[in-house]
Amino acid sequence: MARSGRHPLYWAGAREMAGVSVGLTAWAFMTGVAMIKSGMSITEAVTMSLLVFAGSAQLAAIPLIAAGAPVWVIWATAFCVNLRFVVFSLHLRDYFMFMPRARRLWLGFFTGDVTYVLFTQRFPKPAQTATQRHAQLAYLWGGNMTNWAFWQGFSMLGIFLGAALPERWGLEFAGTLALLGVACSLASTRLRAFSAIVAAAASLMLLALPFKLNIVAAIVVAVAASLLLERRLPPAELPAGDAHG
Repeated sequence: MARSGRHPLYWAGAREMAGVSVGLTAWAFMTGVAMIKSGMSITEAVTMSLLVFAGSAQLAAIPLIAAGAPVWVIWATAFCVNLRFVVFSLHLRDYFMFMPRARRLWLGFFTGDVTYVLFTQRFPKPAQTATQRHAQLAYLWGGNMTNWAFWQGFSMLGIFLGAALPERWGLEFAGTLALLGVACSLASTRLRAFSAIVAAAASLMLLALPFKLNIVAAIVVAVAASLLLERRLPPAELPAGDAHG
């Protein structure tokens, strides 16, 4: 990565990621607060933030850990929540197969949703030459490091403020509202809004499931319903803005 840091596209990736990182800060802050409010110590929360580095998986696993759920349930939940990264990895495979496996794993650990989107928008196809491959790698590392810095910074802020401020301040609820605002902003098409509504309804209907498994079930139901709707309706009949995701 040291070599990539000297490439102009490294800083281009960093700037573009910085421009869209504002929305991620609320999510990171909320995750930090949630870890502390679940009963974790500061050391445990900091360690989880640094080692897991996956906000959706952390938020799904935290209530399970607090409830004393079996390890396999926690792992299965995190896996289901992060299934999208399997798709991301398959797509990025053609871009970075020239790298040793250990370096690919290291790169994959730092690659998040937004950095993946920015990277694939800028580079729709894998590079054909060594120079182009180095440029693509530099851009992705620039975005990854900026994303990591924003996430960890605000996650740590949530951890330490969550531990220092009294319960009556309602910090956890404020973080939940901020996260809700981020989620609403992501429902930018009718199909995405439909998916969110289905997930919320399924989660409430299955609230009786143990170990917060209603969250996992809601994800499965929402994904299945959205895929079914997208496949049943031809592009011309999909609501405006949904034909391409």
